[in-house]
Formats: sequence, C-alpha cells, structure tokens
Amino acid sequence: MIERADQLVLNYVSKAADAAHGVLRADQRLDFAKRLRARIEVERHGSQSAREVAKVLARFGDPAALVEREARRLAEQGVPTKRDLAPAGVPATPEVAVSGEGPGGTRTFPAIVDDRDAPPGVRAYRRIAQERLDKQRQGHGLPLAGLRRAAMFSANPMATGGRDARTIVKEQPRDVSAMVILVVAALLVPIDLPPLAIFEVPVVVWAVGAALVLFSESWKVRDKFLGIGAPLLGYSVGGVLIGGLRVGIEAGMQAFVEQFFDVSGTMFMIGTGVGVVWLAYRLLDVS
Repeated sequence: MIERADQLVLNYVSKAADAAHGVLRADQRLDFAKRLRARIEVERHGSQSAREVAKVLARFGDPAALVEREARRLAEQGVPTKRDLAPAGVPATPEVAVSGEGPGGTRTFPAIVDDRDAPPGVRAYRRIAQERLDKQRQGHGLPLAGLRRAAMFSANPMATGGRDARTIVKEQPRDVSAMVILVVAALLVPIDLPPLAIFEVPVVVWAVGAALVLFSESWKVRDKFLGIGAPLLGYSVGGVLIGGLRVGIEAGMQAFVEQFFDVSGTMFMIGTGVGVVWLAYRLLDVS
C-alpha cells in the first residue's frame, strides 16, 4: 500500500501532467513530469511525513503555474511546444529541453524555493500557503480546527495540513501514550485498588503520564502545566468548592471533609478530561 506522503507526491505530479496536456508535447510532458518528481524528492529529503511533504508541495505552488513557466522557458529557448504553430514533429534539442544538468548529465528541475522569477500566480499561492501555516503555528486558525482535523481519518492530507489522528499516533507515539496514561489514571479513580506503598494507584499512574508530558518536546511549557495541572486543580479547588456548596457553612469540618473526598475523585476525572482534551488540541493544532 502506498504511503500517504508518496500518494501526495503522485497526486501533485499527476495534476501537473494533466495541466500540461494541450500545452506541452508528449515528450516534453514526460520530461517535465520526470524532472518535477525528481525535484520534489530532493526537497522532501526522504521524509515520509505527510505534513512535511504537504509543506514542500505548497512551496512548489500551483501545478498549472509550473506548466506555464515551463512553456515560457521552452519558448525563450526557441523550442516549439504543442500549442505553438510550428511544424509537427520538430524535435526538441536535448540541451535546451531542460533547464540545467546536474553531475553526470542528470537532468534537473529549476529551483522552486525562493525563486524570485516565479510567475505572480505561483508567488500568490506560496504566500497564501505560508499564511495558513503561520496561522496554524500561532493558534490563530478557526476555533478547534485541530480537533476537527483529528476526526478526518481518511481526509486528503493536503487539506488537513498532513495532520490527523492517524498521523499523530504514527509519528508521536510517546505523546499519545502520555495522554492515554492520564486517561487511565482517571478511569482508575472509582476502582478500589490497594495502594502502592503510601500512594494510591491512580496517583502513581497519573505521575507516570505527567512525567511523559513534561519531558515531551511537542508541547510548550504552558500547555504542559495546563494539561497535567487540570486534574490537580479539579481535585483540590473543585473538591473544596463543590464539597462546600453541598454541606453549607454551618455543617462543620467533619461533614465538609466527607463531602470533599466524596466529590474530589469525580472532579479529578473531569479535570483529567479537560487537560487531555487541551493537550490533544495543542498537539494537533500547533505541532
């Protein structure tokens, strides 16, 4: 089965080849598609990340604009294309049918990144793509856009920035494991398990998950403390507030303590859910 990153490249090259119909001759289309594919492979540096490959393709711009650029290049070299009114069958000279040659005579594709001579359409496409990437990094996109992308398991990675739940699980298993462990800690709260030494089992499991989150490089420090601090905040502050409201001011300390321990476990679970949702959102929307 073809990897998602490879499928992205194939789709992009296919669009370019389709756009070349009626513009370039058959031999020119084949040569153009071959050099384009080779150039993409150079730019992706062997990456199998759909998200990174999507960024590379965004830098290349609109495939149709690349075809127009290739047609202009050939015209400047005096090489007839399919839409030129030249006699049929005039061959293109190999020396001018390509933009350059690499070591050993290998045909190369013209530089894409930071190409100041790119057509206005290509520059506009790059600008829009870069603005979208910047918004994603800064968290200024649509509300909860990352969580919506998480549900798009079978979506086109070009439309989702290469980020969905399946990609996250594959590329960042340790971060996903940390969130799973935090959820397990919350689910263990209602179960009456014997303590480990002096520590309750849910606390020990939560500590393991919290350590993984703290040592992760995927979240910012603020996000880490919000994610792992929400359960503690729910347990302490939530327990005090809800317990106090349930017993009232005149009930006495003993009644308050009983109510605190009665509701604090539930508040810990709620806080864990909030924290994990926040970590997942930041992982999908920012990283």
